[in-house]
Amino acid sequence: MRIACLGGGPAGLYFAILMKKANPAHDITVIDRNAADNTFGWGIVFSDKTMDGFRDADEQVVNEIEANFHHWDDVDVYFKDRRITSSGHGFCGIARLKMLQIFQRRATELGVKMLWEQEITDPDTYAKEYDLVVGADGVFSTTRAKHEAHFNPRIDLRTNRFIWLGTKKKLETAFTFSFKETEFGWFNLHAYRFNEEMSTFIVETPETTWLKAGIDKFEADQSISFCENLFADLLDGNKLISNARHLRGSAMWLKFNRVLCERWYKDNIVLIGDAAHTAHFAIGSGTKLAMEDAISLAKVLNSSEGTVPERLARYQAEREIEALKLQSAARNRMTWFEDIERYTYMEPEQLAFSLLTSSQRVGHSNQKLRDPKYVESVDTWFAQKCGLPAKPIPPMFTPFKLRGMVLANRVVVSPMCTYSATDGLPDDFHFQHYTARGLGGAALVMTEMTCVSADARISPGCTGIWSDEQAHAWKRIVSFVHANSKAKMSMQIGHAGRKGSTKLAWDGIDQPLVEGNWPLIAPSALPYVVGTSQVPREMTRVDMDKVKADFVAATLRAESAGFDMIEFHAAHGYLLSSFISPLTNQRGDEYGGSLENRCRYPLEVFNAMRAVWPADKPMSVRISAHDWVAGGTTPSDAAEVSRLFKDAGADIIHVSSGQVSKDEKPVYGRMFQVPFSDKIRNELHVPTITVGNIYEADHVNTIIAAGRADLCALARPHLADPAWTLHAAAEQGYADIAWPKQYVGGKIQLERNLERAGQLALNA
Repeated sequence: MRIACLGGGPAGLYFAILMKKANPAHDITVIDRNAADNTFGWGIVFSDKTMDGFRDADEQVVNEIEANFHHWDDVDVYFKDRRITSSGHGFCGIARLKMLQIFQRRATELGVKMLWEQEITDPDTYAKEYDLVVGADGVFSTTRAKHEAHFNPRIDLRTNRFIWLGTKKKLETAFTFSFKETEFGWFNLHAYRFNEEMSTFIVETPETTWLKAGIDKFEADQSISFCENLFADLLDGNKLISNARHLRGSAMWLKFNRVLCERWYKDNIVLIGDAAHTAHFAIGSGTKLAMEDAISLAKVLNSSEGTVPERLARYQAEREIEALKLQSAARNRMTWFEDIERYTYMEPEQLAFSLLTSSQRVGHSNQKLRDPKYVESVDTWFAQKCGLPAKPIPPMFTPFKLRGMVLANRVVVSPMCTYSATDGLPDDFHFQHYTARGLGGAALVMTEMTCVSADARISPGCTGIWSDEQAHAWKRIVSFVHANSKAKMSMQIGHAGRKGSTKLAWDGIDQPLVEGNWPLIAPSALPYVVGTSQVPREMTRVDMDKVKADFVAATLRAESAGFDMIEFHAAHGYLLSSFISPLTNQRGDEYGGSLENRCRYPLEVFNAMRAVWPADKPMSVRISAHDWVAGGTTPSDAAEVSRLFKDAGADIIHVSSGQVSKDEKPVYGRMFQVPFSDKIRNELHVPTITVGNIYEADHVNTIIAAGRADLCALARPHLADPAWTLHAAAEQGYADIAWPKQYVGGKIQLERNLERAGQLALNA
């Protein structure tokens, strides 16, 4: 093949090397607008694991790179005059220019042609002359721009400002993060040594802080001097240096462009590296992604299967998911730094742990494998913070108090509709279902959405709390759990609104009943599924008063049944949620329009419930923090909704998302809703319950220790294993959890089996 690589950075050069190595007959030319020795930035960071993958592709290049590496295992976090150190990370740094020189020598040795200082204006010119054109021309790709409509890049210009500098101060042993408070706001540092002489110094701050400090009016030397003074304690008199020769004044302070293309190829043109996708420097993976793209692209092109466009399609399919995963992790950490002032109230131990786990790729258990002593110190600190003796225990097994209710640990059995009641009455199935989970070790068991009237149900199988008979049935369940475990019981109280009168989930979720339908009400006369769902009646003031009275009556019955907490269900597109979301509330009166007006009726109902609920018992509010639809509720809106409920007396916010509109497009993943809880908890300083694809004990430990939530609600894991929490304790070697006395023999056997399995694994 005749191949033109447009861009002489790591992506283009590495691809050229791999292609030429695989087949010397390939005619490959690398073309770049810059001189061979002109590069922006100072050092490049890789993990040890990343280097192992590169070695398989070209061992000679990796050996030469590693000969020039500066290696370290530690991460140092400087905050509030403290240094927190975590070890075992296995990173290595190399000068960007040195790595490019290694690539250039290897490419020359293999016969790759390189043309420097050649302006690239039209990739189509090369596409006519070459069999393949590789757009490796970076974040501001000319190749991508030429066919922007086809590649469809989604470009998100972020808000933080950063300046990329170098220094002769040798940061010997650790990747360094440092946080400095100024009269203008907080600045943070990402720094690491990359060779025998130099270290990278990236200073970052929110743009609002940058503007308050007047840096937008600084000349280059003023910016450098400002950073030198700010981090003088780490520089030890050394100067900061810029190699951004093309930038002047405040333009030295950049904003990060988050790029992800819908399509990565067009005919015989293909994008790799930053031209196709970017990953924030906070996770240090932009060059890693680019080089892994090169490996994948070279592999599919050197196969004999399919035409060039077909091979390019396989390349995108193979790389796109991994790029999305890494970009998601990078986004999580990037937004952590963008929202740094959200976390600066934390103690150094928690802020450091929050930072180290902010990507959500590394958690409590992984940190423990890397550095057991560090995690032991975090667990000990957290236990003391919770009023326990100074010894390390898994954070998920620390107690938590809300008003007069004390929970034994941080695990919640999430509300899960079972659609198994008759006329709203919980029966033997519900008794078995809830009591089994009540004995399973979770500190709090929540009921499914329990409806305030027959017409408030989602389906004929939904449970209710509109009659004394129902309250007595619930009391039987609650009394059993209280008598046989330490678990607390919470009733989630709600009204289906426009999502009511539907079949049981397994008979057709969200599909209207064939017969026996009941009339629906909603803030506006909008059906849930257009053309399918029943159209609700817009609520009148009379309707509002009736529903409010039903919620109050339900609250009183929940108290008579002995529940420890109640939850006000204002999520998932049900009645109260429909008032809050602008997608479902199009009223023209005082209950529609602004966010404050849309919350007016839900708050009215909540206040009426709080007035009759005992003062020493807590109340939770469940909200949808993101509608996942343009024009719907956003996480920022959710923070304001949470503030309103907090001010009204809510003790904890149960943070979920979605299910408000059928047009939603959620972005799923592990713990995908945790960032919404994080925002609400740490901006408003209100306790939160988080949900959403949390299924491992490690998830719970990480979320709790990092301060992203106070409780974790798990749904499907508890369907599969009612004793999930007891088993999680045994797996972590935590014995101080109460088992039902009838089952203690099983506890002893399980712990013995796990200990034996651990010994066998060590001896294998």
